[in-house]
Amino acid sequence: MNSPSFTKSAFLFVLIAVLSISCVTAQNGKTFLQFEGKEGPGKGKNIVLISGDDEYRSEESMPMMAKILSTHYGFNTTVLFPIEPETGDIVPSYQTNIPGLEHLANADLVIMLIRFRDLPLDQMKHLEDYFKSGKPLIALRTSTHPFAIKDKESPYSKWTWNSKVPGWEGGFGQQIVGETWVAHHGIHKSEGTRALIDGVDRDADHPILRGVDDIWAPTDVYSIKNLPVAANVLLFGQSTAGMTPEAPLMWDKSIMPIAWTKDYSLDGGKTGKVLGSTLGSSIDFQVEDMRRLIVNASFWLLDMPETITPDLSVEIVGNYEPTMFGFDSFRKGMKVGDFK
Repeated sequence: MNSPSFTKSAFLFVLIAVLSISCVTAQNGKTFLQFEGKEGPGKGKNIVLISGDDEYRSEESMPMMAKILSTHYGFNTTVLFPIEPETGDIVPSYQTNIPGLEHLANADLVIMLIRFRDLPLDQMKHLEDYFKSGKPLIALRTSTHPFAIKDKESPYSKWTWNSKVPGWEGGFGQQIVGETWVAHHGIHKSEGTRALIDGVDRDADHPILRGVDDIWAPTDVYSIKNLPVAANVLLFGQSTAGMTPEAPLMWDKSIMPIAWTKDYSLDGGKTGKVLGSTLGSSIDFQVEDMRRLIVNASFWLLDMPETITPDLSVEIVGNYEPTMFGFDSFRKGMKVGDFK
């Protein structure tokens, strides 16, 4: 027979667990979004998608990709946003708050598009713990320069995009993703990016590229100059003389890597893998093969390459009408629940 003290302890444990679950459930749609996975090969695996950039409308693209991964492939997905505490609004230019990063403790993969964040120590610690575990990362567009830590005494100051700390030159972007912010190689808002599928020296047979036959993006090509030799370039990009898919290639400009894989290790932690890409604005994701690139990469990074076929569905779930990229172009007054 159980003793009264044991019964009381067990009751308190169950009560705390129930209250914790209730609290988390109550925050779904308020400080983060969660989509429970349907049936599929990703069943039981958790992907956290982190938005937080001023310009490329990741607050729109990350929920859209989360729905694809959950609905078509069974992944449990959690989407995090930059939130202004005073209003509860999603404010991409609010640099110091992305609530919900504690979900990284159970994540199997992170997909990230953030820019110049200066997050508090407790939020940064969740990121540090995840990356020390060696779990995989998909880093898009401005995630080459994700952090701008103002406090020089912060243990994360070396993560800053222009860090000069020995061994951490270029900060998190250069050391983990493979590159930091350099420059616009193409003319911003005037030239697009055409992925070069044929005729260049790259890993054309990589599983991530199965079915990826045609990517044109309205975002311009970024300059790349620090990509490590060990990085495996999957796609090169060429500037286009205009922002339409039919615009001619500008062969007077050099080509640049626009998607690559590499290994990373954070401060002696386990070795992990990254897909880095300078593509990724919300309107880039209107292109079917851009979505396919991310779905394929998710399976490859999770050691499931056999799942990748050229005809995996990347059909958008529900409506997706992305906003043109630009500073302060985000939809004002949007709450997390508005992106369900």
